[in-house]
Amino acid sequence: MVSETKRRERLLGRKLPRPKRTRILTVANQKGGVGKTTTTVNIAAALASAGLQVLVIDIDPQGNASTALGVPHHAEIDSIYDVLINDFAMSDVVALCPDIDNLYCAPATIHLAGAEIELVSLVAREQRLRRAIDQYTKYREENGEQRLDFIFIDCPPSLGLLTVNAFVAANEVMIPIQCEYYALEGLSQLLKNIEMIQKHLNSDLVVSTILLTMYDGRTNLAAHVAADVREHFPKQVLKALIPRSVRISEAPSYQQTVMTYDPSSTGALSYLEAAAELAER
Repeated sequence: MVSETKRRERLLGRKLPRPKRTRILTVANQKGGVGKTTTTVNIAAALASAGLQVLVIDIDPQGNASTALGVPHHAEIDSIYDVLINDFAMSDVVALCPDIDNLYCAPATIHLAGAEIELVSLVAREQRLRRAIDQYTKYREENGEQRLDFIFIDCPPSLGLLTVNAFVAANEVMIPIQCEYYALEGLSQLLKNIEMIQKHLNSDLVVSTILLTMYDGRTNLAAHVAADVREHFPKQVLKALIPRSVRISEAPSYQQTVMTYDPSSTGALSYLEAAAELAER
């Protein structure tokens, strides 16, 4: 209990350093259920509540990141689908999140489900998200808005054209890994795909961050998996661990992140620690 109080005092209300330029992170893992969306929205919310300017781009047709950030994303809403397929400007679809200042979201709608097929026939199909982000950055500058510090792209759990667009648009990849038996399985495939992107489409892309999620300190297995991942990726793995937490799971059903749903919970503190570590790297 004492250590938790100390953690809380150290983290709450802390200002984090601004990066020299906008950091664009694609949060990816083709394995479903590892905490991609949860990680995206909570780290974004933690950074924004520490005073940074943050945009979340939701390119998962399920739209779970949009839900957690309280941004409407029903079929009639202009969304990231219109940006990718209909050449809308990103500024037409970005919405401010209701609970947290400085946190913006480009929502996903169900139309994205067909976008993989529609993208196939479009010109420069892998570059569309990158171009839209570049134009949005210019738009903010021209309109006297503050530069974005972080952009997070939440991907679907597959490696189709939407995820390729995310890899081409980003300069960093963040991989959430679940502390369970199959954790490292599938990771080699993901890394192979990232290598292909680096070779052919985006030579600046690096896997900068790995975050261990759903950690259950009561089991030997979780400790083994964590040690295993740290051994394979000593530089990339954050010290912060995200525990299994009812609070983290409940928050989206209230259209919130755990940061606003229960800011003093262990889950919120863990994401604050991860966000601070990410910002200070």
